[in-house]
Amino acid sequence: MGTRRRASAEKTRPSAFWPAAAVVIPGVGWFAKIEIEGGEHLPESGAYVLAPNHYSEFDPLITAVATWRLGRAPRFMAKESLFRVPVLGALLRATGMIPVARASTAAAAKQTITQAKELVESGRGVIVYPEGSLTRDPDMWPMRGKTGAVRLALVGGLPVIPVATWGVQEIMPRYGRLRFFPPRRRVRVLFGPALDLEEYRAARTATNLVAATDVVMADISRLLGILRGQNPPAERWDPSVHGQKETGRLES
Repeated sequence: MGTRRRASAEKTRPSAFWPAAAVVIPGVGWFAKIEIEGGEHLPESGAYVLAPNHYSEFDPLITAVATWRLGRAPRFMAKESLFRVPVLGALLRATGMIPVARASTAAAAKQTITQAKELVESGRGVIVYPEGSLTRDPDMWPMRGKTGAVRLALVGGLPVIPVATWGVQEIMPRYGRLRFFPPRRRVRVLFGPALDLEEYRAARTATNLVAATDVVMADISRLLGILRGQNPPAERWDPSVHGQKETGRLES
């Protein structure tokens, strides 16, 4: 389903991604045989927000490699504090990673506007995990999402591309240890069409942002259902209802 595409200028242009890719891609290739479906839905050029499910600490590497194979540079949101770490901060800036504000709501809103503008002007995409952390759902379906991904997309007028992965839990279980053997475990990645969030764009109220996020999470769940051959639950897991923290390691 469309994994072979003409390499974009973003991928062919020399950048800090090339030495990183030279290390990461062979390394990930030992663990996973990645099968990409729906790759035609990832724009070949221009800015976008890619919204994946999140159930393993290894799945960002799968998403990154799949994005790179489709001709786009995989840029993620990263905690602002990481940009102040020597060497790591320089690497994050060199590869165009996006800092996430942990300050006041006003500061976060201002930063979102700046980030959206920069993405549009540079024609870059960004990978944002709407759940914010590994899902707390016992069956690893996507849980309730946070509004950061749609907020960024609505401010910048960017398309939101949902994507689901499955099989990574066999390489690294949720909060588990990395499994080196057997190598080349099958991992499927399914990209969906860009979501129509136009009706939420005019009024970016808290209610609208939550509703738009629910649209995104519903489609990620739908894609994951296709990969798993199952129907996703009618209601997404809400950690607060089950007395769970939404960040940090999941307590059993």
